[in-house]
Amino acid sequence: MSTEEISSRYADLDEWPTHEAVAAILEDQSVAAAAVQAQTGAIAAAAEASAERLREGAGRLIYVGAGTSGRLALLDGVELGPTYDWSEDRLVFCLAGGSGALRASVEGAEDDIAAAEAIIANTAAGPADVAIGVAASGRTPYTLAAIRAAAAAGALTIGISNNAGTPLLAAAHHPIHLDTGLEIVAGSTRMKAGTAQKIALTTLSTAIMLRLGRLYGGLMVDMRASNAKLRQRAIAMVCQISGADQPLAGAALERMGGSIKLAALSALGAEPENAIALLKQAHGNLRHAIARLELPV
Repeated sequence: MSTEEISSRYADLDEWPTHEAVAAILEDQSVAAAAVQAQTGAIAAAAEASAERLREGAGRLIYVGAGTSGRLALLDGVELGPTYDWSEDRLVFCLAGGSGALRASVEGAEDDIAAAEAIIANTAAGPADVAIGVAASGRTPYTLAAIRAAAAAGALTIGISNNAGTPLLAAAHHPIHLDTGLEIVAGSTRMKAGTAQKIALTTLSTAIMLRLGRLYGGLMVDMRASNAKLRQRAIAMVCQISGADQPLAGAALERMGGSIKLAALSALGAEPENAIALLKQAHGNLRHAIARLELPV
């Protein structure tokens, strides 16, 4: 596996001046972005297929991984709540070793096939769900077993690996190969392999939310305004979308229970009940709801 091989270029890395070592590490990190860029088509296809599954009903995003890959996957899922109001009951985290593995290594957890199969069975994964497995090696037994079990249950599966021709990529409906190659520190996939995984996960989940109508232009209109800073950001978004001034936008946001989408429709002239109905008819897509809005003469 390329991520485990030793690079002759860095055979005496421990003797390099710190400045040169840091420069080499940073230069190597640029490979990560290029590796993800090469998978634009694969990520887009996975995002569209995922949105199709998740659009109706209460389908869930199931994140699977071990070690660094698992922690990065979990981080991506956790951020979907405050950013896109993706509810916790539509997230499943399958981290080898459980929550304790967030803070410390759990010996043997990545080899526990039974635990992986059990968590997929216990969460009753099915055709409405999307399972995303991340493993730099593409061979991690826990991740591979979970993805296979999810696929057998009818879920859509996505595999993200930094090595080509691996079992994870073969098992997934949508394989995403991030070809980052050798690490400066052999086998330390928390480096550029991990960076590429982070970029790919963020891109994938953002594209899914985009296709689910949780963005308006470049605005996160399903954001939870949970503090003063975010409330001001929410008011600014309502102003930008509707053309209303801040006092009117703030009042609309208050009137519509903090919902940026409903506040924007309200600021554009819709009565509360009409705003709710318009957004429902548009399946949560604010742009489509605005297009349906008929302002009073």
